[in-house]
Amino acid sequence: MLTRSVLVLASVLSSAWGELTFPPGFRWGAATAAYQVEGAWNQSDKSPSVWDHFIHSTPDLVADRSTGDVAADSYHLWRRDMEMLEELGLQFYRFSISWTRLVPNGFANVISEDGRRYYDDLINGLLESGIEPIPTIYHWDIPQRLQDLGGWTNPLVSDWFAEYARVVFSLYANRVKYWVTINEPSVFCEFGYGAGMIAPGIKDQDIGKYMCVKNVLMAHGKAYRVYEREFKGKYSGKLSMANHFMWYEAETEKDLEVAELIRQFQYGLYCHAIYSQEGGWPVAVEQQIADNSYREGYSFSRLPEFTQEEKDLVRGTFDYMAVNHYSSRTVRQQSSAEHIPASNQFTANAEFNATYEGKEDWPKGNSFWFLFYLLPHHQINPAGLRDLLVWLKTEYGDLEYLITENGYSDVTSKINDDDRVDYHREYLKQVLLAIKQDGVNVTGYTAWSLMDDFEWVEGYTLGFGLYHVDFSQAERPRTPRKSARYYASVARANSLDVPEPQDVML
Repeated sequence: MLTRSVLVLASVLSSAWGELTFPPGFRWGAATAAYQVEGAWNQSDKSPSVWDHFIHSTPDLVADRSTGDVAADSYHLWRRDMEMLEELGLQFYRFSISWTRLVPNGFANVISEDGRRYYDDLINGLLESGIEPIPTIYHWDIPQRLQDLGGWTNPLVSDWFAEYARVVFSLYANRVKYWVTINEPSVFCEFGYGAGMIAPGIKDQDIGKYMCVKNVLMAHGKAYRVYEREFKGKYSGKLSMANHFMWYEAETEKDLEVAELIRQFQYGLYCHAIYSQEGGWPVAVEQQIADNSYREGYSFSRLPEFTQEEKDLVRGTFDYMAVNHYSSRTVRQQSSAEHIPASNQFTANAEFNATYEGKEDWPKGNSFWFLFYLLPHHQINPAGLRDLLVWLKTEYGDLEYLITENGYSDVTSKINDDDRVDYHREYLKQVLLAIKQDGVNVTGYTAWSLMDDFEWVEGYTLGFGLYHVDFSQAERPRTPRKSARYYASVARANSLDVPEPQDVML
């Protein structure tokens, strides 16, 4: 597949310069998340989120023992954020709404006036600047009060989330056309309720992770149905759940079957119930986990079943597909006698007797994602994004695909970030190929992230920002990197046929 991508890319680049131009109406954006940029963690009547509690109670889990208490201080500096988006010439801004800032009790009986006003100002400021707001309703920051009641392992959480989503829709749906309901459940379920590496720090790979997955799908489905019943007829907005899609490629011809099974597990576990015709879990995945469960002595499958009513509720709850992508892995089938280190005992390996690796010729980057996928580097494989988009179209149909995250992390002190420039350029070439050669309906691209932020367990040691943030200064000044200049030129031209950016002189 990679060879095909390289050959077609060479053909495209050797043709007219117009081939480097994106379709008319293609949209350019950047993204952030509330806990990572807002700060003001206890200002006004905001209550603690699960990340506030997790970071304050287990500071050693963060590389530099930092917190998101102040972060980039976007709660106070949002006007500067608007200026940055204007400087970049972007069409949209993807941000998230803090559940605990808007609904401090966790339940929808009390709405914070200060929280309501903050997001009101942010959305109105974007619209006044000609920038479309794309809010994410949930980006990992469930109220700690709800976590104390079980969080995403309590089946009632789907109702709590739907009521919270109704509050968000009632306040902002008249000005928002694109929504993301929930961001990357594969990360916070797998590593928050399974491996215990991120908030809330629960280690329960056998049961906890799967309870989280099903409850997230139910929460998304119920929130979508609320919008569909009460708001869609009036405002005609589009909703999706954003999933994190690592591209999984067979290491050898012998590994094609296991690689496809891993894709069904890592993608289908979060997509099949929503996008497939039949709903529920992918059949092969459901059967494998059930077989494993019974062999382990359980009288039930560790993967909770969907009733037909639940399948019907969740199936079809989408208007487009939100795609987050950063990296690739190779997949190979393990031999029965192969020893797997204890640090590598993650669900995909245990369930499907497979292991994830990389290729020597894939360039290496830096990212906290390496902690989650057990490799010492961010594996850079631009062709993987194209292969992923083609797989999604083949599996789920000719949908609208919006790339809601793609980016590269580096040490935050670097201003002339040539590696990030190269990363975006090469991945965007593959997006063009997917559009022009494969007919995938990709309508926009979102750079993660607008600015340096609190990068979860890596704190402020690494950043993805187009803008550098000086976290040592109380004013949190933002400075455009070389990548910001490059991305702005691409967005304004709607084309990759742009001059090489010059170094930033400070």
